[in-house]
Amino acid sequence: MSRYTGSVCRLCRRENMKLFLKGDRCYSDKCAIDRRAYPPGEHGQRRGRKPSDYGIQLREKQKIKRMYGLSENQFRLFFKRADKQKGITGTTLLVMLERRLDNVVYRLGFANSRNQGRHFVRHGHFLVNGRKVDVPSYQIQVGDVVEVREKSRKVQAITDALDAVVRRSVPQWLDLEKENFKGLVKTFPVRDELTMPMQEQLVIELYSK
Repeated sequence: MSRYTGSVCRLCRRENMKLFLKGDRCYSDKCAIDRRAYPPGEHGQRRGRKPSDYGIQLREKQKIKRMYGLSENQFRLFFKRADKQKGITGTTLLVMLERRLDNVVYRLGFANSRNQGRHFVRHGHFLVNGRKVDVPSYQIQVGDVVEVREKSRKVQAITDALDAVVRRSVPQWLDLEKENFKGLVKTFPVRDELTMPMQEQLVIELYSK
């Protein structure tokens, strides 16, 4: 399945919530959800039928998948890996998604969105424990140090993102050394630290059919 290349604001409107896919724009009065809080398309403002249980489960899966910028095959692969591990499958799935390098780059404030973080990682702007990693899905481990490469520290988009990190703050499971362009993974996130409204159990129910 190819990656979605259309307007990401349409995705937020389809899921009826801010997915924070466009960085600073999502915090401004230009946000599509604030301006047009109804689904996109010709019939978006019409009252639809009550969704089925399957429809509710599907929307939740689509929301989480779009939030992290994954294709269907990528998301299903993460689910299969989470399902094979011990513990609560839904929580394990979300933690694995948070451990992606592109997400950690975003969480640390080196990018304004996960999509931008994915772009930066692919262009080789980051080191993990002193080694260049250009794979967005790379799974970060506890104790890993993620830093901007020396020659990339003057990239305007990265410095602008760092300047704006105060707006959303850095989660407690990460430690940012802003002046040194580096961050430490102190621990893995726990479920209570993932504050975006996600009902992962609905995804488990969908894939368990």
